[in-house]
Amino acid sequence: MILLNSKKRLITLLIVLVCGIIIFILGLGTTGLVDETPPLFAAAARAMSESGDWLTPKVNGIFRFDKPPLIYWLMGFFYSLPKNEIWDSFGTLSARLPSALASLFLMLMIGDTLFCWPQKSNRQFLTPIVASLGFALSPLIIIWSRTAVSDALLTGTLGISLLLFWRRMASENNDQCISAWVFLGFAILVKGPVAFVLALLTITSFLFCQKNWKTLLSKINPKKGFLITTLISVPWYILELLKEGKPFWDNFFGYHNFQRYTSVVNNHAEPFWFFLYIMILASLPFTPFLYHGIFKTFKDFFKSSKESCNVTETLYTYSLCWLTSVLIFFSLSATKLPSYWLPAIPAAALLTSNSFISLKNINKSYLYFWIFNILILFGFSIAFFFSNIWLSSINDPEMPNLASELISSGIIFKAKLFFSSFTLLAIILFSLKSRNILLYLQILLLIGQSYLMSPIRKLADTSRQLPLRNISKLILDIREGRETLAMIGIRKPSLHYYSRQIVFYEPNTEEGLINLSERLNTDRRENYEDQPDYEYKSLLVVIDEYSTRRQQWSKINHQKLGKFGIYNLWRIQKSDLNKYSRFLVKSGYKSDWENRKVEKF
Repeated sequence: MILLNSKKRLITLLIVLVCGIIIFILGLGTTGLVDETPPLFAAAARAMSESGDWLTPKVNGIFRFDKPPLIYWLMGFFYSLPKNEIWDSFGTLSARLPSALASLFLMLMIGDTLFCWPQKSNRQFLTPIVASLGFALSPLIIIWSRTAVSDALLTGTLGISLLLFWRRMASENNDQCISAWVFLGFAILVKGPVAFVLALLTITSFLFCQKNWKTLLSKINPKKGFLITTLISVPWYILELLKEGKPFWDNFFGYHNFQRYTSVVNNHAEPFWFFLYIMILASLPFTPFLYHGIFKTFKDFFKSSKESCNVTETLYTYSLCWLTSVLIFFSLSATKLPSYWLPAIPAAALLTSNSFISLKNINKSYLYFWIFNILILFGFSIAFFFSNIWLSSINDPEMPNLASELISSGIIFKAKLFFSSFTLLAIILFSLKSRNILLYLQILLLIGQSYLMSPIRKLADTSRQLPLRNISKLILDIREGRETLAMIGIRKPSLHYYSRQIVFYEPNTEEGLINLSERLNTDRRENYEDQPDYEYKSLLVVIDEYSTRRQQWSKINHQKLGKFGIYNLWRIQKSDLNKYSRFLVKSGYKSDWENRKVEKF
């Protein structure tokens, strides 16, 4: 029996692994980095790898204290692998692999946990796959797991840690629970104290719901565990604080943690109920089953409170505490972003599987859920069949021809075909009254996601990022005398990443022109690879079409060296720039670069 279960466990995990590779890994490095945040992470990681300074992240000659170093270390590790420029020609696979692998490992952990503790179900084989796919096919997970930022890595490390905590509490073995605390330390090294707070809220709320909470608490050994987490996560903070002092304290703890939570940052103000809305979107098209799973978990919890309940049967209660902790904590935050919901999605996937295992028979509730689900799919079908209405409203200045490119590429036609076929299949499968319908639909979603997302990613890359890669290549080919480089108008950190040059970013305003003139004379940046010659007579300027129409820039003498997409490459003599800057100053304009956070993305 043990051997049989071991074999089934292996088969289950192999299925989950293959699905995860398709969702997270397939085609991962075939497109460029998407502005604006991913290039900052990638540039900092590559700089660590090439400079040998693994302590302090730096981008564009400036310290980057936004996030702790684990994401940079992992990216930098892949950048350091032999022949990186061959197997990672875009330089994006190395930057995205930590996010993809973190999601893949968490997906496997979800499947394995449900297989080993099947929660009063005879579906030991199917339920783990449903829960794993429910996590992986979340629209938010699909996006962030293929993005070179720290959010997916936080979700992976924190999610694995929380599952390991529950597994230890549910286990009859006398394990030391070291791995859970280790992963929690990793999570703190990914995003900071927020990881510890979310773990604390989840475990505390769960223990509060259990009669034998003292026994469960002793199983996870908090005193020894907290020491392990501290030894893993704290040393870097101490070293960085000793090295950089107040700037690090003010930027990381003050701005990116305390200020983000207590006040609105970068205009990311949303209502209190924002994450209730995000929860709906993040679980599509299985949102009705998530709500059913939440309701059923509440019902089962109140029932078990009157009866004796084995801790091995509390995974869904634990998931509800997990989801609620994330919901409450970030709902109280002044700054709200969709990515803040990512740590809750593993819990949401588990709760969705709770709905799956309970729908053994066709009943009224089941009927309503499936009608709602089919209506969602039908709505997508209608939206794409009438795409001519909303395509005309697309107005992206960086991709002015996006609507026509979507049509000519055939993506809209494929979407029409997929969603209409998917709606029809959903109706057919529902009519079969199979208890495995949810699994079938998820498999179909997996196929559809692979079918649609690849051409969409390539089109977006060709339209938005390819011009920046081409213009960066041109810069490297025609740059003379180690000219300094500036970008005017639309800010694109990927220009720094692809060109490997220090870039001065300024708006296309009169003040921006004066800022650039002054900074070229006073603002000195060190570039570990290719230090610019700040005294050279000319500079290179990347300027978008809209900015070229501004009077102050169109009047400056310039040599047009090339154009890709909406971006132009100019060579400007510094004497001409300084001359017009003095004219603007006499006209009453002033510089403002010393009063703002320069190049703060």
